[in-house]
Amino acid sequence: MLASPKNALFLAGSAACVVAASLLYTKGGAKKSVGATEITVFDSNNEDFITEELVVKIFDRLFLEMQMVLQQLSHQINELQKAGQMIPPAQLRQVLTSEYERALMDRQSKVFDEHDVDADCIEEATWEFLKEEEKYPKAKASVDRFQKLYESVSGETGVSGRRPGKTIKMDVKIVSASETIEAAKVYFGQLTKEMKALGNKFKAEGRNLHDPAVQQELQMKFAALANTAGEDALKTKGLTTSDFQASIEKHSADPKVARTLQMLQMQQQQEIAGILG
Repeated sequence: MLASPKNALFLAGSAACVVAASLLYTKGGAKKSVGATEITVFDSNNEDFITEELVVKIFDRLFLEMQMVLQQLSHQINELQKAGQMIPPAQLRQVLTSEYERALMDRQSKVFDEHDVDADCIEEATWEFLKEEEKYPKAKASVDRFQKLYESVSGETGVSGRRPGKTIKMDVKIVSASETIEAAKVYFGQLTKEMKALGNKFKAEGRNLHDPAVQQELQMKFAALANTAGEDALKTKGLTTSDFQASIEKHSADPKVARTLQMLQMQQQQEIAGILG
């Protein structure tokens, strides 16, 4: 599928597998302060009370929405490359990040409206919860997962776990081409296994996998578990997602790495098609 920008296999071609990012917080701080009368995180008698459950619901919804965006971008990139248009890795990253951010601004506005919340208020509430993240593990997990998505798309390290006033420095480990290939086999293999298990579960429940609505639900549920599955697979090779991504980019000009990634994704697509067939 991809001949030159191999990292697109990780960034876009495996959109449902890609791992995240902050809503309004990619630079690590609040855009605008909010007065105490506008939001109270802990006083349930206040009409602006925002619960941990609502924060989780919003971030989970946006995570799934952006997974769908990445799938659409993946399709567009595939079509361009089938037509013979080669996109340099740096340009591909820039395009993906720009389109991701544009789509996020549109979708977050709609999600906020649906939940009748103000962007500044939800931001302030989120940071308040994360000041005591050990007390609010669900909010932490939801925000971290979303931050990781942006991190994977943009290539910016230290986004996951970012908090106001907290700087994260990450040392990325780049492994050899052969180690990158082995990691890719484990990574894609585990994700394919998870997708097949989920598809078989739907079939056992009598779900019609030819129904577009059911297919979308299947994709959404897979997106929700793919992050952890991919991370766990890479851990067996002593790698983080950032390590894996950086290694793919480092060896983007290696023909063997390119062929292997192409083969792995083709196999993945065939197996998934077999489930849906």
